[in-house]
Amino acid sequence: MDRTARMRLTLALAVTLAAAWSAASAAEKAMKLYVTNSEGDDITVIDLATLQATGDIKVGDGVHGVCAPANGRELFTSIESENNLKVIDTATNEITATIPLTGTPNQCAATPDGRFVAVPIRNRDSVDIVDINQKRVVKVLPVKLPHNCYNAGSNDELYVSSMGSHEIDVIDLKKLDYSAKVPVGGIPRPYAVSRDGKLMYVALTDLHGFVIAAIPERKVIAHVDLPPAPPSTCALEPHTPTHGLELSPDGRELWVTSLADSGVYVYDVATRKLSEEIRVGACPNWITFSPDGRYCAISNSGSNDCSIVDTRTRREVARVKVGKGPKRLLAVEIQ
Repeated sequence: MDRTARMRLTLALAVTLAAAWSAASAAEKAMKLYVTNSEGDDITVIDLATLQATGDIKVGDGVHGVCAPANGRELFTSIESENNLKVIDTATNEITATIPLTGTPNQCAATPDGRFVAVPIRNRDSVDIVDINQKRVVKVLPVKLPHNCYNAGSNDELYVSSMGSHEIDVIDLKKLDYSAKVPVGGIPRPYAVSRDGKLMYVALTDLHGFVIAAIPERKVIAHVDLPPAPPSTCALEPHTPTHGLELSPDGRELWVTSLADSGVYVYDVATRKLSEEIRVGACPNWITFSPDGRYCAISNSGSNDCSIVDTRTRREVARVKVGKGPKRLLAVEIQ
């Protein structure tokens, strides 16, 4: 083989390897958005590369919560009608395991390493701690009228809200017991916790806005009202003017829903200022971010669709039809 032929072959191999690496890299970083349809029996899957729905996963009537570990390889979803937690392989969207729970579940939360999942049990005044490796509940902790669990990026702590005690409790996963209980001044609805574990932002029943609580001091330190809005007519959340809020991945912004206004506001954590309203679908219910922070996704329970907002321009770039009564949603990067 002459020198020219060898150079051509080398170049061809380089191009082929580069293409293969690029494809592998894209596959490793595939991002999917999962939307639970609370009045149906499925989860809608949206490809965040194309901003289009790619299918539905049948999981059972009364699908409620959804959470995942940091690598995005598995998705956990709580099913009210069956009192269980189902494990989904995100590469295939197939159910790989079903874990019995002690009662009717709500919004779950997973540790980044995927070892533990906490699930509120509404009809038992408790929270189940599930060991995913063992595929079973390993601890049941008492909590009055639990609602939502949350993880702030720690393998050592999870949170559960108590609607009955007007507080949010911190679960120490090394001891499998509570380490703190933080009063929030009302009935807690959705909430978000800063990565350093110092602040929590909490929506309350009948409050069009949120409160900020200091976790170490265990007290509310600020009260933030959204601009005035008409009474909500949203059937799924009639007494919760704000039912979705989440911190951006960099922790600089808190995005907050206004159900009656069919919009979202952005709260700058440093300046404590609110943006103008971003219009989305009817009755915006829950919020999640793509792991890279590029998109904010909002489930619209009144119009049965999902708004996807570009976080840089703060404009809705897609509205994707999903199932009936969408509520919880989660974006994952599959590694």
